[in-house]
Amino acid sequence: MDDRTYETLLVERRDRTIQIILNRPRVHNSFNARMIHELQAAFGAAGTDPDARIVILTGAGESFCAGADLNWMREIIGYSFEQNLEESLAIADLLQAIYTLPKPTVARVNGTAIGGGNGLFSACDIAIASDRARFGLSEVKIGLVPAAISPYVIRRIGESRAREFFLTGERFDARRALEIGLVNIVVPHAELDAKTEGLLGLLLGSGPEAIAKSKELLQKVPGMGFADARRYTAEMIARLRVSAEGQEGMAAFLEKRKPRWSKD
Repeated sequence: MDDRTYETLLVERRDRTIQIILNRPRVHNSFNARMIHELQAAFGAAGTDPDARIVILTGAGESFCAGADLNWMREIIGYSFEQNLEESLAIADLLQAIYTLPKPTVARVNGTAIGGGNGLFSACDIAIASDRARFGLSEVKIGLVPAAISPYVIRRIGESRAREFFLTGERFDARRALEIGLVNIVVPHAELDAKTEGLLGLLLGSGPEAIAKSKELLQKVPGMGFADARRYTAEMIARLRVSAEGQEGMAAFLEKRKPRWSKD
């Protein structure tokens, strides 16, 4: 259980779910160094919490995340290369921590996501967006690039779409975000909570270890040749079949009952 007090976040536990809420609504949940540090801590705590099965990321108020905070950007203008590098590596480390978390991560995109805000939800496993949400990879409009977030955004939308939106900085609606694969699901704003709850139910019905191993497959297999993948994947499924979770899951299926983890 994460008992820390955060300045820029709210962390709420409900049943087997931890919800991390970006809590700077007056500045559209824009992030600064403090929020980056606190997000690292909150995701780290959630990842090691034995009672947490799912992590949700969302924003307070009407926006998801408007990217970098303007006051922070005023400070950054005066930073040296070394200081900028340190800050940029902190963002990169945060996104990698979200992406590699061994538990399913769901982004509840409740409103506008600009710049780095797109990176936060792109690093999550599944992104559900309100039809009110608006999106933009608009860094080029201020002479910058979506650098740290690019590995995660490109994985979602592919190089062709990334070229279009990275270079133009065009803003677009939730329908377009769904078309290009930036988000997984778009629902009317009033149905956002119900759709999220439905997805959580599906995830809780899946084996926790199987989910963690599925995420490992997704991270490692695309970079493997067929020969390496052959051995790696065969060993993984063999280990899972003889594991306690695998044995329980197969037995539950054959006995036409729910596995024990779905009742936790």
